[in-house]
Amino acid sequence: MSKSPLKKRSLVFFLVPQFTLLPFAGAVETLRIANRMLGYDAYEWRIASADGQRVLSSSGIGIEVNTALADERRFLSGENRPSMVLVCSGIDVETFSNKSVNAWLREAYNRGAAVGSLCTGAHVLAQAGLLNGKRCAIHWENLPGFSESFPQAEVYADLYEVDGNLYTCAGGTASLDMMLNLIGQDFGEGLVNRVCEQHLTDRVRSANDRQRLPLRARLGVQNGKVLSIIELMESNLSEPLSLLEIADHAGLSRRQIERLFRQEMGRSPARYYLEIRLDRARHLLVQSSMPVVEVAVACGFVSASHFSKCYREVYNRSPQQERAERKLMSARTAGPTTTAVAA
Repeated sequence: MSKSPLKKRSLVFFLVPQFTLLPFAGAVETLRIANRMLGYDAYEWRIASADGQRVLSSSGIGIEVNTALADERRFLSGENRPSMVLVCSGIDVETFSNKSVNAWLREAYNRGAAVGSLCTGAHVLAQAGLLNGKRCAIHWENLPGFSESFPQAEVYADLYEVDGNLYTCAGGTASLDMMLNLIGQDFGEGLVNRVCEQHLTDRVRSANDRQRLPLRARLGVQNGKVLSIIELMESNLSEPLSLLEIADHAGLSRRQIERLFRQEMGRSPARYYLEIRLDRARHLLVQSSMPVVEVAVACGFVSASHFSKCYREVYNRSPQQERAERKLMSARTAGPTTTAVAA
């Protein structure tokens, strides 16, 4: 009696310039450990780039690749077709635009391959039109710009999202969680637990675990009323609530809210609300090409001039200067480096 064939899955990691090393390495190492625990190569992978040349990560470390995009497009119609493609990106993903990559991702998906992303790679999947009406995850820092650029996508600040054959994760150590989810689908909870033990990971986080620290820990604030008001503010940035509306939601008087914010946050609720709206605006300025006036509207300002005045007061530079400085910094970090690591 013949033995049943061993289950195998082949993956392609497509590297975008300035990709983040941590989620890439976390995903690869999780699969490597799974292979070691199984005693055979259940997961095989190769690394690709647009031109077949090594790709610099955001830390300046270069990764050598196995194939170019032209190779991967040919492989889709042969025995080397992957069962999964993962786009790995990081900072400045908004500047990456490649129609051939978009076409390849769509073809891979249409041919039945799972398509996914690590860190900010959901941006590339959305450019390819794969996330319209689909649930997806992206790093919290990039979420404001992403949601403005791709309103058809259902983006969440979760660790990862699996919607049919689409896998997206927020980056960082969330790539471990998404790969553990994949391994669990393929081989069950027993193998997942063994991989976790090798990783020195004490638990498997669920997809909808929060990316950021809870407000209580992040802000060092213990007062529940203040925390609930801040959550309310963060949920209403494009159309700010009045202090009267906030007081009504919180079941407090305006004077009580003013006193609580002075005690806990060291400033008035109006000032704090302004600061979190400006923080969102700053993310939009550096992550998107939205005109300044549109950024102003998206963050609840009645005019571009009022927005610029408030922005300069807080950050000591205008929104236009913020965007120009970010472009200059990106150009510098994209410069050549002599550091290389073979994959």
